[in-house]
Amino acid sequence: MGKPLIFSKTTLHNLFSKSPCKMYPAVPAHFYERTTGHIENDIEDCILCGACMRSCPSNAITVDKKAGTWQIERFKCVTCLNCVRVCPKSCLTNVNTYMPPATEPVIDLLHKVAED
Repeated sequence: MGKPLIFSKTTLHNLFSKSPCKMYPAVPAHFYERTTGHIENDIEDCILCGACMRSCPSNAITVDKKAGTWQIERFKCVTCLNCVRVCPKSCLTNVNTYMPPATEPVIDLLHKVAED
């Protein structure tokens, strides 16, 4: 008989107190200094060398120099930042924000504009 009473205090507290959960994405999240974030590429500075692709342990990055494309599969990326460290042009950056919630795999495909 005593055990149900133990939980009733917690139940009543949870029913009549403010929820500790954030309503993300409706309420913007606070990003702390060490938030993992996500990788972004300034494609205009990218030389499509493929160093980021070769250094990616989860094979989330694909570079096609002939087609002029750079792509990242967001669900595969573990945000280890190897690609950011090896980029010779420093066009890859870790942005301290989260990607919007998704239920399907997200692939960001960037096209480099051909220079005349």
